[in-house]
Amino acid sequence: MDIILASKNKGKAKEIRKMLDNIDINVVTMEEIGIEIDIEETGSTFEENAIIKAEAVKNFIIENKENLSSFIILADDSGLEIDALDKMPGIYSSRYLGEDTPYEEKNKQILDKIKDEENRTARFVCAIALAKDNMDTVVVRGTVEGNIGYVARGNNGFGYDPIFYVGEKSFAEIEPEEKNKVSHRSMALNKIKQEIEKLL
Repeated sequence: MDIILASKNKGKAKEIRKMLDNIDINVVTMEEIGIEIDIEETGSTFEENAIIKAEAVKNFIIENKENLSSFIILADDSGLEIDALDKMPGIYSSRYLGEDTPYEEKNKQILDKIKDEENRTARFVCAIALAKDNMDTVVVRGTVEGNIGYVARGNNGFGYDPIFYVGEKSFAEIEPEEKNKVSHRSMALNKIKQEIEKLL
């Protein structure tokens, strides 16, 4: 069985493949199987956006008369909530300061905005939706609590990882194997794995 990942984010796809490698399934991205659609994320929560993405891909496949029975569609919506910024960037994490703005610049601007803040609590949130023909879409959430550091550190990971600290290390300093045990995405994936296994 194939899982179609409703994402163009290669870093995310790599992480999800690694975390699901103990299940007998093949994870492919939309791009890899030629699905080219722009999905407008109009939800007001991570869960709503994950469902919108999963169902958009499901509907595209149905409309193009492809056989959906051998596919499971996974969509995730994730982001960083910073308490000192009223939980921003939140659901706008990928679009924050413009989609084409490099994360190095986004991270720099966030650190500058909260440089005098004592409250640096933050969390990464991940909602994952699973869609398949003849069933209601299922959605789960994973969260990891941490703090925004004073400097960006590390070369692992992607996105906001260099400024998000759990303990003494940023997410970008943690080895990928270690991160995959504690991340928001791994927590959500562990929950969704149970749903996938029911379908195999």
